Amino acid sequence: MFKQVKSAVFWYYLFKFRKRVISIVLLLVIALFAGVIYGDVVQYLKLTNNLQYLQIALISKWLIVIFNIVFSIYLLLTIFKKDELVQEKKKDTIFKKNKVKNLDEDKKDEKFTQREKEFLYKKKIRSKADLLVDR
Repeated sequence: MFKQVKSAVFWYYLFKFRKRVISIVLLLVIALFAGVIYGDVVQYLKLTNNLQYLQIALISKWLIVIFNIVFSIYLLLTIFKKDELVQEKKKDTIFKKNKVKNLDEDKKDEKFTQREKEFLYKKKIRSKADLLVDR
């Protein structure tokens, strides 16, 4: 039973944050490919005896790897903060909507004419049937 709950929670969050998870996986794959491509570039530079470019290749490889790893960590850390920000924005919009509704209701109350106000505050409301019965 616990495995089913754990699996359900895992798949729920995976589906909910699928865009972020996909981008993190792609960044890590790019970091791995940077290492493979670096190995090929080093072999090519050794074969052509252009060892002066080896330093540039090494620096570019590590820049790509470090950038991808740091950006992946940033995406992981901000997954749940985004959800909190969305909830705060929803609360703000709900508060603003309620405030607008209250203002609209106040304006509606002021739109009554004098005759409508007399009718609303009349203590005893009589219909035409009541008037006919009284005669």
